[in-house]
Formats: sequence, structure tokens, C-alpha cells
Amino acid sequence: MSARALTAASDFFAPRADIDGLLQEFLTEKARTATVPGQAALALLLREFSDGGKRFRPLLCVAGWHAAGGQGDPAGAVRLAASIELAHACALIHDDIMDAADSRRGRATVHRQLARNHKLPSMADQFGISGAILVGDLALVWSDELLHTTPMPDAHRAAVLRCVDLARSELIAGQHLDLLVTGDLDVSVETTLTVLRYKTAKYTVERPLQVGAALAGAGHQVMDACSAYGVPLGEAFQLRDDVLGVFGDPDRTGKSRLDDLREGKCTSLIAHALRAAEPVQARRLRALIGNPRLGEHEAAEARDILTRTGARAAVEQMIEERYRQALDALAAAPFPPGVVHTLETVAEATVHRTA
Repeated sequence: MSARALTAASDFFAPRADIDGLLQEFLTEKARTATVPGQAALALLLREFSDGGKRFRPLLCVAGWHAAGGQGDPAGAVRLAASIELAHACALIHDDIMDAADSRRGRATVHRQLARNHKLPSMADQFGISGAILVGDLALVWSDELLHTTPMPDAHRAAVLRCVDLARSELIAGQHLDLLVTGDLDVSVETTLTVLRYKTAKYTVERPLQVGAALAGAGHQVMDACSAYGVPLGEAFQLRDDVLGVFGDPDRTGKSRLDDLREGKCTSLIAHALRAAEPVQARRLRALIGNPRLGEHEAAEARDILTRTGARAAVEQMIEERYRQALDALAAAPFPPGVVHTLETVAEATVHRTA
């Protein structure tokens, strides 16, 4: 990596320590001052869950503040960033329940952790699910507390809240679309792209950038530039996730590479494969995808079909195309040069990551 890229990456990650510190302090204080029996334990569980995330979305929030010319003390942007991370914790905890996932960030998911602690085995799974729903809800409530206690000019507040509301409503809509197509292996590539655009792309890059930019009082040109960069990069982010979900190293990703195949998710990777597959390949892939008992041997067979049909190569090309679109948008964006360099480095790291 060049010296310029190293500097840009350092600039991007610089607020992380402040974001982490604020989250730890906030959740520790919630546990210390809890007056309702049992709430302290939930606060500590949420603190543990929040430890170790990439902080990609909150860091983009701070980058958006800088992109819109934010100057001086970034404490307000850091507080908004921490709010975004708590809302993301809610989304992840609930997503793990919907996916019946066993692991997240190399640890047991929240509903699995809670299930282990129940005294009656017959009730453990339901207890874990119910408890995790509540932990996720609590994360969202506390996200709002951080949001509404962030100092900001009154003239900027409506724009900030609108971006937050859009991010959350689009995420929920995208999750619903994902539910509708799960198990349906006949959806088009175009449909899979619609799902990922709302479930991940806008929520992951565009809206966090815009939240930070709105805090700094961004005008339409800056907000539009956040979209022009954020949507294609967000799509590339999710397409990379789809590839890693099947081909990634679990020791690096912290997630099983069997889950997506077992759940029957028809990602762009699967849709491409079924479109290009020979009849024998298509029949076998349909038999493998969605099998809850799928093992590593069968998963290797599915990966081989995804590679032989050219599906993996096609998705890699889609990622690269969106990466280029994001870079082109940056070249025309009215952002300070330092922010442009930083977001170029972010884009490169996003599309070529291994975890």
C-alpha cells in the first residue's frame, strides 16, 4: 500500500477509538445504573456483542461529516456514529434470529448464548429467540437516545433525522424482500440486486455518509454525491459478502460458509449459476441449496458448480463494475481532496476484502 493510501486509511479509522470508547462507556453506564431487574445483564450482553465489529457504517458517518466540510470538534459526529452502530447491532441480532445463525464475529449469536443459559432444555431455544429480540429492541432504543442527545444546529436536525429514518425503513423493506425470495431459486439476477440494494447497499454506505453530511449542513450537491458513490459501493459490499458467504474462510469472516447455502438464499451468485447451468448442474444445485443438513462435502460440490458455470466470475465482474462507478462518482464529488483520497481507499478495501 502506498504512503498516500496508508495516510487515507489512517484518516478513516482514526475516529474508531473514540466511537468504541463512547459505546463502552455508554453501555457500561447503562448496566451500572439499571433499576429494572435483569436489565444490567442485557446491557452487558449488548456491550460484549458490540465489541469487535468493523465499525464500517459509523466510520462512514464521520467521513460524511468531513465530506460536507465539517470542522472543529467531531464529537457530535462521533456520537451520531455510535448511534448508528447500536442501530446496526439491533439489525444484526434480529437478522441472526431470522437466519437461525449460530455464529457472528467468531462467537455464538445472541440467541444461542441466551439459549445456553436457560435451565429447561425444552424451552431454551424459544427463550433465546425471545431474549435476543428484546436485546435488539433495547439496542435500537439506546441508539435513539444517543441520536436525540447529539448536539446539533436546529437547522440541521430535520435532515439528520430524515436520513436516519430512511436508512431504517429501507433496511426493513430490504429484509422483507429477502424473506419473500428466500427459498425461491427462480428469481432473476435483477430481483436479487433489488434486494441487496435496499437490505444492504443504501443502509451500509449511502445513508451513513448522508447522516454525517447532514450534521455538517450539507447541501443537495454533497448529498447527491454521497448517493452516487454510496449506492454502487454498497452493492459491491453486499456482492462481496455473498461471495464470502460461500467461498470465504470462516476463520477470517467469523461466520460459517454453510449458512447461506442451507438457508436457500438466492443471491446473485446463485441466480447467475442457475441461469448459466447445464440441466444436470441446475438440478444438482437446486437439490443442494436450501438443504438444512448440507455438510461441507455437499457445500464443496455447490462451490464447484458455482465456479464452473462462471457465476463466481460474473459476480466478481459486477463487483468491479460497481467499484469503478463509485470511483467515477468520487472524481466528480464536491468533497475536500483529503476526503476523496480516504473514500478511494475505503472503496478499494471494501471490494477486495477477505472478511
